[in-house]
Amino acid sequence: MTSASVVAAATVAVRRQSLPSEGVEIARFPDFPPRDDMMNPVHLHDYGNQPALRLYLGSPDTTLVLGEVPVAWAVPLGRAGVRIPDLTIAFNVDTAHILAQMGYAINEIGKPPDLVLEVASTTTSRRDETIKRRDYAAFGIPEYWMFDPDWGRRYERGLMGWRLADGGYEAIPIRQSGPEQYYGYSTVLGLYVCWEHRRLRWYDPAVGYLRSHEEEQLDRLTAEYALEQERIAHLSAEHALDQARAAQLSAEHALDQARAAQLSAEQSQERERAAREELEDLLRQHGILPPGAGE
Repeated sequence: MTSASVVAAATVAVRRQSLPSEGVEIARFPDFPPRDDMMNPVHLHDYGNQPALRLYLGSPDTTLVLGEVPVAWAVPLGRAGVRIPDLTIAFNVDTAHILAQMGYAINEIGKPPDLVLEVASTTTSRRDETIKRRDYAAFGIPEYWMFDPDWGRRYERGLMGWRLADGGYEAIPIRQSGPEQYYGYSTVLGLYVCWEHRRLRWYDPAVGYLRSHEEEQLDRLTAEYALEQERIAHLSAEHALDQARAAQLSAEHALDQARAAQLSAEQSQERERAAREELEDLLRQHGILPPGAGE
């Protein structure tokens, strides 16, 4: 990714900044050629880390959270003395000025970045552990982290961190919390930096994991799915209740029909009995049936 494309992406991701007026000359970093690999958090291993950190850290005008930002003591004429971390975080800085310069000039900003992070790649892994670590310490960057999604394949370990002390870096303890789960604490961010199942994550004990845009979308879709399942279950229950009510009405109707049939049969029997008695009376009146017969 070139410096120009970084600035274009950052303008959207961080938000539109008020850049200097036209005609004002700003010394800019040179346009660096794109890397020959894509193993950095902007591409394969971001998972929305930068947006999640930006939302968590807040203050986009004064807090820089961006990948592929060239860092040097001063605006360089060429590539000498420039390092380009995969992730740069800096507090209390003029982000608009950094974007306009297409790089981070420490002497102009007045302080080094507060944290940088490198993601292992086939071309830079050895330099990340040696030359870059030395240079980041020389820049005075308080914390330096390294992340290897393929634990130990390119770096010595999948997650390593250093904290500046007496002009040099001291290793930050990395602990294991479970299978394929490791973490170290960043005092700069007040967060735990985590290697979990090949993913880079950030954890705040007060709020839990910082949720990336993808994870928030998944949460939303999961909640919507659960709500839809609940609605379907509710409709199914209402349908079952309607069927039960219909069955009850059908049973009541059948009972009413049985009662009506029974009543009709009783009425028919009563009519037959009355007709028979009437006939017997008539036959007795005419002497055809002796008195007492038929009773």
